[in-house]
Amino acid sequence: MNTISTFIAHFYTHFPDQKGVPPWEITPSLSSVITKKILELNSEDYAINNGMAIHKTAVIENGAVLKEPLIISQNCFVASHAYLRGGVFLDEGVRIGPGSEIKSSIIGHHAAMAHFNFIGDSIIGAYVNFEAGALIANHYNERPDKTIWAQVNGISTNTGSIKFGALVGDNSKIGANAVLSPGTILSSGSVVKRLELIEQNN
Repeated sequence: MNTISTFIAHFYTHFPDQKGVPPWEITPSLSSVITKKILELNSEDYAINNGMAIHKTAVIENGAVLKEPLIISQNCFVASHAYLRGGVFLDEGVRIGPGSEIKSSIIGHHAAMAHFNFIGDSIIGAYVNFEAGALIANHYNERPDKTIWAQVNGISTNTGSIKFGALVGDNSKIGANAVLSPGTILSSGSVVKRLELIEQNN
C-alpha cells in the first residue's frame, strides 16, 4: 500500500522506525513501540510511572481507566469513564470523551472522540472527529474466515490479520453511530455519514 504519510502527513515524525510497515503490522506491536518511545521522552515534561507517560499539561478526569503502556501528550483531555488500554498513543491536543474506549491505537494531534466511541487496533490522523457512538470494528466475529482484507485505491490486500481496525486519514469526519468495518482505509478529508456502515467487500 501507499506509505502511511499519504494518509497522515506527520505520522513518521513520531514513528520514524515504522516507515515501510503497513498499519496492520504496526498495531499488534504498539505495546513494544510505545514502551520504547517512553524512554525517549523528556521526563521534565512528562510524569512517567509504571509504563505510562502523561504530559504535565494533560487533563485526566477522575474515573478514567488508563493501562500501560501509553503516552498522553501535551494539552490532551481524557474524560471520566474513558478506557485506554493495550498500547495507546495520544498526540498533542487529542480529546477523548466520556465512555470512549481506545485499544492498541495511535490518535493524531487534535483528533476528537466525542463520547461512547470504540477505536480498536487503528491509526487515526490529525483533526479527525468522531461523533457520538461512532465505532471502528476490529474483528469479524460473524465470519467463518476472519481474515481481514483492506482496500487501497481499489486494490484488495490480504492483511494476514484477524484483528485490525482502520487507517483514518487527516481531517476526516465520522458521523454519529457510524461503523467502520475491519480493514477500513479512509483517505484524508473523508466524510462518513451518520449511521453509515463502511464495509470492505472481501
